[in-house]
Amino acid sequence: MKFNVKAITAKLLNHEGETAFALTPQMELYTMVAVSALNDQFYENAEDKLKRLRKLIEKNEAAFVARLAVYAREQMHLRTIPLVLVVELGKVHRGDGVVAKLVARVIQRADEITELLAYYQLANKRTQVKKLNKLSKQLQKGLAASFNKFDEYQFAKYDRANQVKLRDALFLVHPKAKDDAQQVIFDKIVKNELKTPYTWEVELSALGQLAFNTEAVRSKAFKEKWEEMIFSNKLGYMATLRNLRNFLEAGISNEALNKVCSYLSDGKAVTSSRQLPFRFLSAYRELKDVKDGRVGNILEALEAAILCSALNIPGYDDNTRVVVAADVSGSMQAAISPKSKVQYFDIGLVLAMLLRSRCRNVITGMFGNTWKTINVPKNNILSNVEEFRRREGEVGYSTNGYLVIQQLLNDSQIVDKVMMFTDCQLWNSNNNGYHINTLWKSYKKLAPQAKLYLFDLAGHGQSPLQLEKNDVYLVAGWSDKIFHALQAIEEGGNAIKRIENLNL
Repeated sequence: MKFNVKAITAKLLNHEGETAFALTPQMELYTMVAVSALNDQFYENAEDKLKRLRKLIEKNEAAFVARLAVYAREQMHLRTIPLVLVVELGKVHRGDGVVAKLVARVIQRADEITELLAYYQLANKRTQVKKLNKLSKQLQKGLAASFNKFDEYQFAKYDRANQVKLRDALFLVHPKAKDDAQQVIFDKIVKNELKTPYTWEVELSALGQLAFNTEAVRSKAFKEKWEEMIFSNKLGYMATLRNLRNFLEAGISNEALNKVCSYLSDGKAVTSSRQLPFRFLSAYRELKDVKDGRVGNILEALEAAILCSALNIPGYDDNTRVVVAADVSGSMQAAISPKSKVQYFDIGLVLAMLLRSRCRNVITGMFGNTWKTINVPKNNILSNVEEFRRREGEVGYSTNGYLVIQQLLNDSQIVDKVMMFTDCQLWNSNNNGYHINTLWKSYKKLAPQAKLYLFDLAGHGQSPLQLEKNDVYLVAGWSDKIFHALQAIEEGGNAIKRIENLNL
C-alpha cells in the first residue's frame, strides 16, 4: 500500500552517490515496513537495516508505530515485520497498555506467539540459560491474551521443536484459560499431549515411514495419497501452490489435476488465500522443466489466478496514457531473502505486469544503461514477466531511470501517468548532467497533468525526486494492494491518515 505526504526538501546522496531527497520519518518507516525482509540487501546489510528501523521507531510517535504494525498485519498481510515492530516499540514505550493491545492484535496465528519471543531473545542478544528472562509486563500481558485466541488444532499445527516452544511460552506468560475446555488444552501443551493435527506434511511424513516392497508400489501409494488429499479438500491454497510440481511428478490423474486447476483459478479462493503476487511466479517457474504434457493446463490456471489479483486494481480507459517502466539494474537482481530465488526485479516485473493488465493505452519497457520499450499482451501476466526476464540483458544493468523521462521529452510525447518499479537508487551513469528530478520539472511544462509514481521495492529511505512537488508520489510494497493507493492519491487521500485513524 502507499501514501503521499508533505514534501521534504532536504537533499542527500543515495547509495550510488546521486542526489536524492529525504523522506519524513513516517514515510521512511512505512516504506521500510512495506518491503519488510530484514536480511542483507545489495546496498544495506541486515544489521544496518535493523539499526535504521530502531532509530525510525524512536523518531515516530508510539501510536503511529502501533497502528502501522496493525496496518501491516491486517491490510498488507505481512507476518514478521509486525512482530518486530511490537518488540522494538516495547523497548522504548511503556506504561499505557498500547504494546499489550498491539501484541494481541497482530498475533493471528499460534506460531506467532513463539515467533515474537524468538525475535525478543534475538533482539536482546540473550545468551544465558534463561534467554527470555525479564520479559516486559506489556509483552507478557499481550501474549497471555493471545493464548485465548486459538484452539487445540491451531496450537498443535504450529507446536514445533524450535528454540522457543509453545510450552516455554505458556510457562513464561502464564495465560488464564477462558473456560475449562481451554484449561484442558493448556494442560496438554504442558504435557506435550496435543493431538497430532491433520496436515499434508504429517500425512506424507507418516506415509514415508512405511516400508514398500518395490519403488513402483511406493510411487503408487504417494500418488493415491496426493489424490486423496486433493479430492477431500484438505489441501489449502498455499499448500496446493507449493506442491504443483509434486502432483505432476507423482502422476496424479487427469481428474485430480483438473480439480487442482479449478481450485487455483477460483476467484474466491485466490482472494481468501492472501498470496503475495510473486508466489504465483515462483510456482510458474517451478513447472518450466517438468516433463509432463499437462503442464500447460496448470500454467493457464496460474495465469487465471494472478489475473484475479488484478481485478480490484483501478483500471484506466482508452484515454489514459500510461508508461510502465521496470528497473533492471544490478541492485534489482538481488534475492529478497537468503532462501528465496525471487529477486527485487521479479517483484517489480510482476507488479508492473499486473498494472499493465489494467491499462488500455500503455507503453511498457525496462531501463538499465538504456531505456527500451517492450510490447507485450494485456493479460498474460506471468508469461510477460518471463519475456522481460529473458530480455533483461538488452538494456544493461545501470540505473538510468532518467532516460524514461528524457525519451518522452525528446519525442514530445504527452502521457498521463509514468509508473516506475525500482529500488529508487536512480543515477546517471553517462555523467551528462541530466537528473530525473530536473527532467520531470521540464516534462511537467509539456504535460502539466502528468503524474509520476515511484514504486519503491527496497525501502532504502530516499527518493530520487522531491515528493509532492510536480505530482510525484512514492508507493512502497510487494503486494497488489499497493495499487489501491493510486486511486486514493488521485482523490486526495493519504495512507498515513488511514493508518492514524485505525482503532487499536
